[in-house]
Amino acid sequence: MFQILVIDDDPAVQILLTRMLERQGYEVLAASNGEEGIAKAIASCPALIICDWIMPGLNGLEVCQYIKADPQLSTTFFILLTSLDSVADRVKGLDAGADDFITKPIEQNELQARVRAGLRLHQLSRDLQNQKQILEAELAEAAEYVRSLLPPPMTHPLNINFRFIPSRQLGGDCFDYYWLDSDYLAIYLLDTAGHGLRATLPSISVLNLLRSHALKGLNYYQPSDVLQALNDTFQMNYQNDKYFTIWYGVYNRVKRQLTYASAGHPPAVLVSRKSLTSTKVKRLRTPGMPVGMFPQVKYVDDFCNIEEFSSLYIFSDGAYEITKSDGTLWTLDAFIQMIVNSQLRFEGTLEQILNGLIALNSKESFDDDLSIIQMKFD
Repeated sequence: MFQILVIDDDPAVQILLTRMLERQGYEVLAASNGEEGIAKAIASCPALIICDWIMPGLNGLEVCQYIKADPQLSTTFFILLTSLDSVADRVKGLDAGADDFITKPIEQNELQARVRAGLRLHQLSRDLQNQKQILEAELAEAAEYVRSLLPPPMTHPLNINFRFIPSRQLGGDCFDYYWLDSDYLAIYLLDTAGHGLRATLPSISVLNLLRSHALKGLNYYQPSDVLQALNDTFQMNYQNDKYFTIWYGVYNRVKRQLTYASAGHPPAVLVSRKSLTSTKVKRLRTPGMPVGMFPQVKYVDDFCNIEEFSSLYIFSDGAYEITKSDGTLWTLDAFIQMIVNSQLRFEGTLEQILNGLIALNSKESFDDDLSIIQMKFD
């Protein structure tokens, strides 16, 4: 049974509305002023409130604003009872959050029709709210599952750490690193086009495929071969028009040599500290279209030797495609300079870099998924 709360300082109106509504089978509560009405609304969470506009103390607009601001009462349908009938007055009521109006003197058929319509909308709002809560819970579970797939930080024999911030609960960024054998470490980061669940699914597919070595006959030590195999497997005509960029590297810790290839991805950045006041920066990138965009694309390898006290940064474009407070877009060059400055001042802590990105961002959350891997070789 729906419960309706009547708030009116006139006892005669209270009695009239209560009797009309009870005849229709509704359970009715009554309050004589705004303060009492709010207290009863909080205690009972009625489906619908009929509230007089003009009352001593809190008036109907103030009661309405309070009710609509309470998350527990936000779906309660609110009808203002008024003798005011101008367009300006109704605009005020709507701005305060009122859902409907009943004009005095009260006409029974109109009251019944408006109450029925209000209760239908209240039920619909409750149903939508319940569905939203279920969906949010399922997305939270999915996001936790994605996080559980990411590798833990590594401290020996290399130090690898990361920051992973999806722009929504689920994102299109994904990464992994693991030993191919005791001397060779594979490391990669990919960024699927788009956001949300549709971008997450291809990313997880790639991670599981590479981690399980399910591509038989593939030389996982050769980055260009890995990208070629992924491009053959994930053509976007067969994957809901989803393509992704990726940077993939293999590090030989005995020779201190890094072999890498990229497919439309931002360059990884290798920072070698030459002294307390200077660094050498190298951008590691090879030509190649994003995976899945075109068939029969050729990918190439490159390599570099790792000097002592070097750090490698692999990231998605969400790390630098940030809209600043003045409306301008930040740049890759500026982001690399931030990395260098962090390396000199704070020994390259990821927390310092992330704090700088948050300070730059003009919005509460980032527009794009943001992932950064930091690999310290010594």
